[in-house]
Amino acid sequence: MTGAVEIGSRTTGRLRELRLPLGLWALTRIILLLCVFKIVVVPGPDVTSDVEQIYQSWYEVLKTGTYPQDDVTWQYPPAAALAILSPALLPFLNYSAAFFVLALLCDAAVFGLLVHTGGRPGRSMRGAWLWLAAVPLMGPTAYARYDIMVTAVAVAGLLAAIRSPRVLGALAGFGAVLKVWPALILAGTPKGRATWRSWPVAAGAAAGVLGLCMLWMPGGLAFLSFQSERGTEVESLGAMVFHVARHFGWDGEARMNYGSIEFLGPYVSWVSKGAMALTVAAFGWLLLWRFKARRFTTSTVADAAFVAVLLFTATSRVISPQYMIWLVGLAAVCLVYRSSRMRTPAYLILWATAVTQFEFPVWFSHVTQSDWLGVGVLFLRNGLLIAATLTACRILWKHTVTEAGVTIPVPADRPEREKVLTGSV
Repeated sequence: MTGAVEIGSRTTGRLRELRLPLGLWALTRIILLLCVFKIVVVPGPDVTSDVEQIYQSWYEVLKTGTYPQDDVTWQYPPAAALAILSPALLPFLNYSAAFFVLALLCDAAVFGLLVHTGGRPGRSMRGAWLWLAAVPLMGPTAYARYDIMVTAVAVAGLLAAIRSPRVLGALAGFGAVLKVWPALILAGTPKGRATWRSWPVAAGAAAGVLGLCMLWMPGGLAFLSFQSERGTEVESLGAMVFHVARHFGWDGEARMNYGSIEFLGPYVSWVSKGAMALTVAAFGWLLLWRFKARRFTTSTVADAAFVAVLLFTATSRVISPQYMIWLVGLAAVCLVYRSSRMRTPAYLILWATAVTQFEFPVWFSHVTQSDWLGVGVLFLRNGLLIAATLTACRILWKHTVTEAGVTIPVPADRPEREKVLTGSV
């Protein structure tokens, strides 16, 4: 009887603690829904047009039993069809409304996972608070792209990593066939059994899902040719060169190309190739880190995943606004673990996410025109992204390579002993 009373008391106390975050989550998400349903109008281009026009047109094609093989804007792996078709789960709503509701449910799922994990002994609620704040700071774009669904898969995989590397692998493999980048959440698995349990499962899951998609409908690999022909998008780091060059007589233009606003003109191909070279270099750095790393703690899988996605986002030829939702999700998982040292880059990403809403959609016309307001907000967002990337890389290297084997005192605000993982997870 006493035990039941104690459990009930703890549950009641926990619910009281959650009243504020749950209330704020509900309030901010209601505001987001008002924005995507256009009851509240956000300045700038209509961010819901991708759902209402592009996604829904793909939905109509996918329903016929084939991928959009003739549409150059279809640049996603085969399992992305599941996200595009998912509004069919809510047949009582029109396509756009159903998509927004499903995005809300994925948002709620991520928040719930972060709250649940953050409430465990030795964990922190900082991750849940970061997610709570960052999604509304991104604005309606968060619910008007399917990236929040992919992020939910990656977050679930990372939070399961310590207890079940196989679940991590399965979700990473499935996520990779949804939008490629979730494969990177495997970057920091401890050497030994954890890696041997997760990586083969990821490969098997990815191959299985890919095979089913290929058998399900023709045209599943059409996205590869469309993706390879992408250029330098106006929001990327490389594009900053041309934003400035336009003020000094550069003979080029920014216009719609392969589904986004890209720079076209002299030297653009050079910058695009340079971005690809930086991506290869980033991959090389990750391989070197993995070879040199000796110290794996409970947060290393999440920390390494965050660093990996930061590197590949920063070096991408395309840094669309919705990419920030990936980084926010991974940063939130890092902050769940008290042993993580990624607070500074996580908060830099939070600020970058807030700036992103001004870059798109609010002042996007200024960005495409390369006027000083557009250049300024873009430089600020990308500067924060670069700072977060470099800081996170330095922290990861120091924590797992430089300090490997060194006894580090546990700070007073970390009552639990930091668990060091070998290959036995």
